[in-house]
Amino acid sequence: MTITDVASHAQVSTTAVSKVLRNAYGVSEAMRLKVQAAIDELGYRPQAAARAMRGQTFTIGVLLPHIRNPFFADILDGLTEEISGAGYQAVIVQSGGPDLRRERAAIDALVDRQADGILMIAPVTARTQLEETAKTTPTVVLGRHERSAVYDVVLDDDEAGTELVVEHLIALGHRRIAHITDPAGGRAGPLTLPQHVRAKTYERLMTEHGLTEHIAIAATSYTEEGGYAGTRELLARTPRPTAIFAGMDQAAFGALAAVHEAGLTVPGDISVVGYDNARAAALAHISLTSVDQDGAIMGKTAGRLLLERIQGRTSAVRFSVTPTLVPRRSTAPPPAG
Repeated sequence: MTITDVASHAQVSTTAVSKVLRNAYGVSEAMRLKVQAAIDELGYRPQAAARAMRGQTFTIGVLLPHIRNPFFADILDGLTEEISGAGYQAVIVQSGGPDLRRERAAIDALVDRQADGILMIAPVTARTQLEETAKTTPTVVLGRHERSAVYDVVLDDDEAGTELVVEHLIALGHRRIAHITDPAGGRAGPLTLPQHVRAKTYERLMTEHGLTEHIAIAATSYTEEGGYAGTRELLARTPRPTAIFAGMDQAAFGALAAVHEAGLTVPGDISVVGYDNARAAALAHISLTSVDQDGAIMGKTAGRLLLERIQGRTSAVRFSVTPTLVPRRSTAPPPAG
C-alpha cells in the first residue's frame, strides 16, 4: 500500500496526503479527517526508513537516567498523550545515571537515529554539551534549574517543594530533621539538578529556624537501596532524627523498610516524607506524605514545547511547575522526649 493508493482512495492529491502525514501547517480539519479515514480503511502505514530519508522520523527520543523511578512513568504518560495526536512516538534510552560516558553515548544514539526531538530527564552532562546537541536537534531538558538560549527547560520549583516539607515537619514539632540526597553529577558540574537544590534548600531552612546543630545529610542515591542505606546511617547517629526527608519517593520506600527493620514505627518513632507523589505513595499500607510535582503536566508540556521547536520556534521557553504537599499517615508529631 502506497501514498498514491491513499490519495486515490480519498480522491485527493498525493501532496495533500503527504501534508496530513507530516502534520503540516495549512491542512483543514475536513481534509485531515478525509485522508485519515482512507488510511484507516486501507491499513496504510508510512515507512519509517523512507520518512527518515526525507528528513523526519516522527520520533521523540527520551533520555532517562534509568527506568526504575515510578515518577518517570507519569512524565512519559503526559509526553505520549501530547505527541501521539501529531503522529509522533517516543523512543526511550537509558543513560546509566551519573555515568557521563554512557549518557553521552545515549544522547549520540538518539541523534544518530535521527530523532526529531529529544527530551532529556535530569541529565548530568554539562550545559555546553547539551547546547551543542540542541543546536541540531530540538531539545527540552526536564528537571535542571538553569536557563539556555538554545533549549527549553521544564522544571519543578524544588525550593518551594522543600520548604513545604521542612515547614510541615517543624509545624508538627520536629527539630531533628534529617535529609537523604543523591550527589550524582556533582563532580560533573550541574549543581542545578533537583537533588542539589533540595539539599541546599533543606540546609538553608534548618539554619533559618535555628536548627543548624540538627542538620544531618546522608549522601547516597535516589533509589530504594540508597534510601535504605541512608536511613541506616541516620538511625546510627546520636541523637537519632525524629523525621527524615528522603528527597524522592523511591528513596522514601527504602527508608520505610530500614525503619521497620530497626524495630521502629512510622510515624510513631520517625516521620518519613518523600517527593514526587508516586502512585504507590497513596497505597493504604504505605500512606507516604509526599510532594506532588505533577509529572503528567511536566511531560505534556515538554511534548508541546518539542512539537513547537520541530515546527520552527527558536525562542527559548522555561516552564516551572508549582508543587503541593500531600500529607498522609507517614508524618505525625515526634515522640515525647
